[in-house]
Amino acid sequence: MKIGIILDPLEHIKTYKDSTFAMMLEASRRGHELFAMEQEDVVLRDGGVLGFARKLTLLDDTLRWYAADDALVRPLRDFDLVLMRKDPPFDMEYVYSTYLLELAEAQGARIFNKPLAIRDYNEKLAIAKFPQFTAPTLVTRRAALLKEFLATQRDVILKPLDAMGGSGIFRVTRDDPNLNVIIETMTGMGTRTIMAQRFIPEIAQGDKRILLIDGEPVPYVLARIAAEGETRANLAAGGRGVAQPLSPRDRLIAETIGPDLRAAGLFLVGLDVIGDYLTEINVTSPTGMREIAAQTGFNVAGMMLDALERVAGP
Repeated sequence: MKIGIILDPLEHIKTYKDSTFAMMLEASRRGHELFAMEQEDVVLRDGGVLGFARKLTLLDDTLRWYAADDALVRPLRDFDLVLMRKDPPFDMEYVYSTYLLELAEAQGARIFNKPLAIRDYNEKLAIAKFPQFTAPTLVTRRAALLKEFLATQRDVILKPLDAMGGSGIFRVTRDDPNLNVIIETMTGMGTRTIMAQRFIPEIAQGDKRILLIDGEPVPYVLARIAAEGETRANLAAGGRGVAQPLSPRDRLIAETIGPDLRAAGLFLVGLDVIGDYLTEINVTSPTGMREIAAQTGFNVAGMMLDALERVAGP
């Protein structure tokens, strides 16, 4: 297969933990051809969606892990499949990319994840589609409602709707002397909508990342354990990842919502679960493959390529 991948600059990729790199390694091992593009490389010209794509060769070199040919312009439909693996922030440039990729789909391109689904499934708000698995949650820009929610729940996490890696998250309690300024700052004086969730104490046992591939859960989760003195367990915020088997509750959540996500066109999804509660649905560029594989020996990237080969056909 010819696989086009839209991702961040190659020189910024940390190969020891990057899931896209794990997929590329597995695809290369199977003899597939790899082509790299950044967001700016996808353009609409004369009615067609084109990519300035560089063919990649993976190198066994810790200092330089790839060689890239000069970019050639080709319609996205010429690839057997295109992986959208650009990291957030999910800003207007990301939205514009989904518009272009949706046009490419109409011209015959096969995009994973489906651009419309990426756009429709905000990674924080999408949990509202599955209220049976969520902790008490409020989404608003109104300070009075946030204070009322805090008065009821006593201990709350406040998070922006467009960030990643734990950035911009606050834990607040009813007697926090900085409560007003935190709310004012996060909501931009009432101009920006945020999410409030009841604090889940089981975060001490980890913020679990469950990977779904074509609706099916990987049999191991990556529990992100927060560093001492830190509320956020995200790896980007200094947490450490511990792979462990799916719990019965993890499996129930994954197997219940997996078919819905698959039907929406979400091929690779990262569910975040704390204790018994679903807290986020990551659809842009979920990670965790490398850590799970290193700690358990389970080839997550292999499961991903098996699924891609199955849907791509002969």
